[in-house]
Amino acid sequence: MDIKDLTARMHAFVRSKGWYEPDSQRPQTPRNLAISLSLEANEVLEHFQWREDLRDKDELASELADVTLYLLQLASVTGIDLEQAILKKLETNAGREWDVDKP
Repeated sequence: MDIKDLTARMHAFVRSKGWYEPDSQRPQTPRNLAISLSLEANEVLEHFQWREDLRDKDELASELADVTLYLLQLASVTGIDLEQAILKKLETNAGREWDVDKP
């Protein structure tokens, strides 16, 4: 399954809950999706709060899935081709250098 397939399945789920409807109590606006993405990303951090080890891999996997779903949806509703954005960023990063000592 690729990004387009995952995005389509995410949209089908959101539609099935009625969250794209104008009168939805969970409006799927870019602002709301960005907030939700950030909140879910912070839930990933909770798995490492006060410890270095991972205690529950399944719970972490669930949080990572939440982050990914919000990311896919935010990209989609804003018209961003996430696959192309990722490839472009990888290309940009390939030309960057990290941890280089400056004189």
